[in-house]
Amino acid sequence: MGSKPYTRTCSIWRALEIVGDTPTLLILESLWLGARRFDEIQQRTGLLRTVVSNRLKKLVEHQCLDRVAYSRKPLRYEYRATERFRDLYEVALSLLHWERRWGTTEGKVDIRLRHKACGQETSPEPVCSGCRKLIDPRDTSWQLGPGEGLMVASYSRRRRSTRDQQQGPTTLFDDISRVIGDRWSALIIRSIFTGMNRYDELREDTRMATNVLSDRLTALVEAGFMIRQEYQQNPVRYAYKLTEKGRDIYPILLFLMEWGDRWLSNGEGPPLIMNHQPCGERLHAAMACSACGEFVQLGDLEMEVAEAVDPATGEVARAI
Repeated sequence: MGSKPYTRTCSIWRALEIVGDTPTLLILESLWLGARRFDEIQQRTGLLRTVVSNRLKKLVEHQCLDRVAYSRKPLRYEYRATERFRDLYEVALSLLHWERRWGTTEGKVDIRLRHKACGQETSPEPVCSGCRKLIDPRDTSWQLGPGEGLMVASYSRRRRSTRDQQQGPTTLFDDISRVIGDRWSALIIRSIFTGMNRYDELREDTRMATNVLSDRLTALVEAGFMIRQEYQQNPVRYAYKLTEKGRDIYPILLFLMEWGDRWLSNGEGPPLIMNHQPCGERLHAAMACSACGEFVQLGDLEMEVAEAVDPATGEVARAI
């Protein structure tokens, strides 16, 4: 048996192992929108029941949800958020921010958010918690932290990002879940954000098979997340550069990294320390109200969920 592959210690990798597949993100979305019971979650996601059961079990095992009986005869359970799950709230808002800017809108569930403090409708934006400037990866730098080192590049077996679902309405995070929900695509983008943009560098950093890497790079280019630039002619070699659409994924990965630092670290501290060049301070991401600029956290927003309309029939596909 060959030796185990190792990669640099990474809180994003650890976080993606728990929440970084499409069905899990769709289940988390349904929970954020108020679903608590199995049938509600299955109906709102359109996922196969076996897929819902598998992902809920995993979220309970990783202490993101508690399974609590709400009926004894017959025995029935609902799923309640733990502190670890509630701490994913800013991840959800950053997903929503990307989706509103780059995702499709037709036939999709939509929500309207109102900031309780200022009373205005808001679309929260990712900012530096120090200077409150909008986060742009070109304004950031990084250095190794106390938790740096190597970890086993273990991962759960997954197919390419798929809905694993029956025909159903389009979900709130439909477009972004295809990237963040495909762990390999997310890890490629993570690597590019840390300055690795050539094929061999990406293969070494992500530890993925060559056919998988080629497939994901092609898909990301075709979807407009990056462009391919030739840097050598004989033999031909390419480097990959993120587009604006791809760069806007950066805050999502930051929030996932900070979540992984808090809940999944080995106790030695963060593997990476991020710095924000405009203010010269350590970078901590926050979501801010687009109307008043104040930070928003769980409980600060009122939410109204619009109905999803089937684009083929014009009828309401699902109401929440």
